[in-house]
Amino acid sequence: MIDGTARQMIEPSLDRTGLWLARHGVKADHVTVVACLLGLAAGWLIVSGYMMTGLLVIIISRIGDGLDGSVARATEKTDFGGFLDITLDFVFYGAIPLSFVIHDPAANGLAGAALIFSFYINGASFLSYAIMAEKHGLSTTQRGVKSIYFTTGLAEAGETFVVFAIFCIWPAWFSPVAWVFAAICLYTALSRIVQARAEFPN
Repeated sequence: MIDGTARQMIEPSLDRTGLWLARHGVKADHVTVVACLLGLAAGWLIVSGYMMTGLLVIIISRIGDGLDGSVARATEKTDFGGFLDITLDFVFYGAIPLSFVIHDPAANGLAGAALIFSFYINGASFLSYAIMAEKHGLSTTQRGVKSIYFTTGLAEAGETFVVFAIFCIWPAWFSPVAWVFAAICLYTALSRIVQARAEFPN
């Protein structure tokens, strides 16, 4: 929901940085992998109880997640790059809730499992819609130029980042916030199913 506005605000700076990196031989796939590794490092910090340091590393990781597209636009966009970006995004999105569960399984286990479950369903609806959109020759630039069709929704990357930040700043709130965001993710998936029903009739 907030991704479009955020992209308009930060994309010019990312594109300038991406162009500089491309000129120095950095590949978009390299940035994608480093961003994911930073996300996993943030998860390890959270497991160890270093919540605010973990949040700082999450911020750097998500900057990298936006930066890989800028590097790709400055060089060459590839299908593998788009595949790698989406795959490692899901690695990151699963790793952070799991880290809070491992940190305090008694307090966070059930809510964390529900949140990861909702991510699974929301991600499946997102990817399935993208496959059908490709089959029907649909395209969109609502979230910039992407390798696959991006549908918008109530729970997108921006909202997920905000929720992860809340987890890190107020870890005692993990369970109630996770339950609420899980419901939002499931609503997003449901709305995408309704949208697909209208867009891809029998």
